[in-house]
Amino acid sequence: MQFADRLNNVETSAIRELFKLLGKPGIISFAGGFPDPAMFDVEGIREAVNAALTQEAGATLQYGATEGHGPLREQLASFMASKGCQNVAAENLIVTTGSQQALDLLGKTLISPGDKVIVEGPTFLATIQCFRLYGAQLISAPIDGDGVQTDRLEALIAEHKPKFVYLIPTFGNPSGGLLSLERRKRVLELAVKYQTVIVEDDPYGDLYFNAAPPPSLLALSAGVPGSRELLVHCGSLSKVLSPGLRVGWMIAEPELLAKATMCKQFSDAHTSTFAQATAAQYLKAGRMPATLAHVRKVYAERALAMGNALRRELGDAIEFVQPQGGLFVWARLTGAGGKVRDGGELAKRAIEKGVAFVPGAPFYCANPDLSTLRLSFATAAVDKIEEGVARLGQAL
Repeated sequence: MQFADRLNNVETSAIRELFKLLGKPGIISFAGGFPDPAMFDVEGIREAVNAALTQEAGATLQYGATEGHGPLREQLASFMASKGCQNVAAENLIVTTGSQQALDLLGKTLISPGDKVIVEGPTFLATIQCFRLYGAQLISAPIDGDGVQTDRLEALIAEHKPKFVYLIPTFGNPSGGLLSLERRKRVLELAVKYQTVIVEDDPYGDLYFNAAPPPSLLALSAGVPGSRELLVHCGSLSKVLSPGLRVGWMIAEPELLAKATMCKQFSDAHTSTFAQATAAQYLKAGRMPATLAHVRKVYAERALAMGNALRRELGDAIEFVQPQGGLFVWARLTGAGGKVRDGGELAKRAIEKGVAFVPGAPFYCANPDLSTLRLSFATAAVDKIEEGVARLGQAL
């Protein structure tokens, strides 16, 4: 069978290949990127399903508008307002099948073969594959503990004149990084200065542990004239409510939303109306704040346990910034004391010791740092985190 040439731009995820090894009995996995299913508010979702079927059975079970279920769009606009985005109305957003579909729609609507797109180095692996599928030439912008380095980002924008810049400013996957307030404002200023579209992907922003993160780029855009129309904001309920619902959204200027809606129409017609009605009823019931408070508390305990265990078991052989939110620890092997410095090599040794994580190299679109690794603390209890990190120390 002869396949499309565009498939030559992508390859099977190295992470999915790793998952094939996780069936080994007794493996403690820090490799996933999923929320803990024990955090799902099953009772609240059950009540939301019942309410949807009781109050609006026809609309819940019927085909729906491509732009999204009206009540959900209203609830999402209110949800965004609660996070400081005061000028988002229902008509300013479309519902997507997870924020992943929003990225695919951006590929369909904005990327022509050969177009340049700037992403963080490292960035979300599926973004690399998705944008490359549409023929994008990806440019890597370096990050540090405060997120993307805006001086380097400006130089790259000036040099490459990208179609857009893709960022995960708040607790990104895989870095867990948090873009500082100063840099957030600078990103918006750069958008206006160079008339460059900025895509803000924000699936983790509600998962903060102590102090709330700086406002989103969308919220801050009100203070930077001319930036709002150059900003695309992608949100998701997957990490805070349930990934099984596959409910995300995109906020953008009207013309882009219209083009994205057109492409979505002949892709999946609409996101499941059953899932949308369920999500709308859940948000309407007001259960989200309590759910978020519980999730934040549990993940904060696990993140702290993993950080303490890494320092205790691996010492100066590893460097990392203690996460302030999200699901991940992003670390770098130093090679101190003659220990392993290659993340891929340590991953192989770790599997033999009964613990799994993801090497960092696949998260780079270019010039990968082979010493990096991503560990998720989301799905392991504190005792398993401590045991798993001890095994990791033995594998060094």
